[in-house]
Amino acid sequence: MYFNECISKIKQYSLARIPFISFNTVEKGRALEVCKQVSSDLALPFFVHTLSKGMYDISNGRSVNEDKSIVGALDFIADQMKVKQNLTFVLTEVSEIDNDTMTARYLQDIVSLAEENGGVIIALTTTPVWAQLQRLGMALSLDLPSEEEMLKIIHENIEPYKRDILIEWDNNDFREAATILTGVTQVEAQNVIVSLVANRAIKKSDLVELNFAKNKLFSNIEGLEKIDVSQSILDVGGLGGLKDWLNSKKKLQTPEKRDELRRRGLQPPRGVLLVGVPGCGKSLSAKAIAAFWNLPLYRLDFATVQGQYVGQSEQQLKEAFQTAEHLSPCVLWIDEIEKGLGGSGNDSSGVTTRMVGQFLFWMQECKKLVFVVATANDVSKLPSELLRRGRFDELFFVDLPTEAERDEIIRLYIKKYLQMDLSESTIKQLVDLTEGFTGADLESSLRDVAYRLIADDELNYSDELIINSLSNVVPLSKTSPEKIEAIRDWGRERAVPASGQPIGGKESNNKVIRRVLV
Repeated sequence: MYFNECISKIKQYSLARIPFISFNTVEKGRALEVCKQVSSDLALPFFVHTLSKGMYDISNGRSVNEDKSIVGALDFIADQMKVKQNLTFVLTEVSEIDNDTMTARYLQDIVSLAEENGGVIIALTTTPVWAQLQRLGMALSLDLPSEEEMLKIIHENIEPYKRDILIEWDNNDFREAATILTGVTQVEAQNVIVSLVANRAIKKSDLVELNFAKNKLFSNIEGLEKIDVSQSILDVGGLGGLKDWLNSKKKLQTPEKRDELRRRGLQPPRGVLLVGVPGCGKSLSAKAIAAFWNLPLYRLDFATVQGQYVGQSEQQLKEAFQTAEHLSPCVLWIDEIEKGLGGSGNDSSGVTTRMVGQFLFWMQECKKLVFVVATANDVSKLPSELLRRGRFDELFFVDLPTEAERDEIIRLYIKKYLQMDLSESTIKQLVDLTEGFTGADLESSLRDVAYRLIADDELNYSDELIINSLSNVVPLSKTSPEKIEAIRDWGRERAVPASGQPIGGKESNNKVIRRVLV
């Protein structure tokens, strides 16, 4: 629940005199704000215990018991419950109540006393409560600030300084900042914003700084690896169809469009699945998407979420997805997804099947701006439920580069690695020579030429040097033509060509049968 929802629930439970409320949250400060607001609205005294202050009245901070220990607090509550009615106590540091312990049993006994005298005990926790204790009351949780709440937090921390510092942000920039910081705690967000205010200016470029600061907060992430992406990665040759699709979806990234999506009950774009010939730029495309949308890129490594115990893999995968939501907006790259979620039909233990189900459920229910880019080489291992229409926004097939794409790729890498311009006739000769080459074949060959020129000072550049280097490459399309054609046949039936051209230069022979109502 978000902040206002928690206030409403605590009010409801307080009026009903529910004897025990477990309040799950990692933000003790915000939870106490909820309790203070309820105390004020209902004109009921709330007494809070902390290890640093002991027991005090939340409305005025007046100390009522100086014993700062948990046992001392519970003794004080028990004594007060025996002589007074309708008291409310908030325990912020009570521990060891997740299992059958002496503390949990003592608290259970006090809750029974509270039930007899109209009392309420609220325990702030970060873990589930012992079942026998929880059954005596109700449970609720306080979520991290929503986008709207984060927008309010940002305004509250900048507004007092608006006369003293330069503020370049407009309303859309404030909304964008709120979107970026969604997933962090109120204190973390305040620290980030105050650090910007300390520079005596809030600039447009600080939006990038917000992403960097948020990434630092999640530097140690189990199962997710932060991938640094430079803007130079945008120089991806070919893939015109994929680029056009990304251009159209980029328009949905603005705050106004996101508001419109929410108003219509629509989710933001969820992701794409890139399949096709190995070495043709699927992984490079994942990095280019992050750079094109100016979003941080995280790679999900299934090897790190696999556990040896029953249920461990599923739990760690769930935690990785939850972390990705905290990191939103971001791009989540799942490289070679078939190695983590493939082969579920031969999964005797059922782990892979459950992980597939968990992944699909998360894809369906995730409301955060997490765009998934999954890549696959061996499409035969992908479970059929992963390929059903609607799982991903689109399924793209990355084929061997066409003639025009090879021309673009060759020019790109010659400029990047050799830093020179070749004649049109030489470029045409190289394009004809490299029919059947993958993008990786082209890059490695031209990169090898650059290595040789740098290593040997006596070696002079010549067109023959590049031609000979490319002539010595035997591409996969020649060593395993049957494998390439099988991959292409699969793509013609199920995927959209990433290049915008027919896969393999051939149109599909199958025609879509349309049912007509007469």
